[in-house]
Amino acid sequence: MDRNSIRPTKKPWPTKAAMEQVYAMKLWGGGTSDFYSGEGSHHPDIVNPYIAVLTSFLSSFKDPISVCDLGCGDFNVGKQLVAHTRKYMAIDIATDLIAHNREKFKKGNLEFHCLDISLDDLPMGDCAILRQVLQHLSNAEVQGVVSKLYHFKYVVLTEHVPEGDFVPNKDIISGQGIRLKKQSGLYLLAPPFNLKIKEEKQLLSQIAPNGKGILVTTLYNFF
Repeated sequence: MDRNSIRPTKKPWPTKAAMEQVYAMKLWGGGTSDFYSGEGSHHPDIVNPYIAVLTSFLSSFKDPISVCDLGCGDFNVGKQLVAHTRKYMAIDIATDLIAHNREKFKKGNLEFHCLDISLDDLPMGDCAILRQVLQHLSNAEVQGVVSKLYHFKYVVLTEHVPEGDFVPNKDIISGQGIRLKKQSGLYLLAPPFNLKIKEEKQLLSQIAPNGKGILVTTLYNFF
């Protein structure tokens, strides 16, 4: 079976329609761009340090590893990582976005999948990347993703969280917004997710583009 044609396996959440509306109505900006995943995926002060640390991590392996980019968005970030992997599988829930990306970005080791990462079966890989993705999902949908992270050896997770102390994992309705409006942010090792890992290492901490909160990138090692 063509892996680009993997079909949903369960009844979908309304999240797909919500995220497709975000891109159709340009709720994250972008002006004349066909698809735009927000300033956090385009501002050089945010993107360049992230690319640097991810390139360093991916290049540290003697044999290149395979990566699943869970929530690849407009692929402005992912396109700079493909060359450092054996295989790069970019996944997003928005149908038109994935169709656009397939036409725009073509590499021998790159493939795109239109999937709901909280419900659908995911391609297998060595490492999962989730960059400012889970922060937009309800706790129920986050839990659907968390249960699949154990299939990977490494997970690189970036979340937009408040500065200083905060109560983690307050629930939200999936969509454009994030938990910052509730003075909360995701921390998967805390309830109700209780992610079990072997090792945790913070790779990067950055002031968010709007100056509100910080973007924290963490590497989780599972075995």
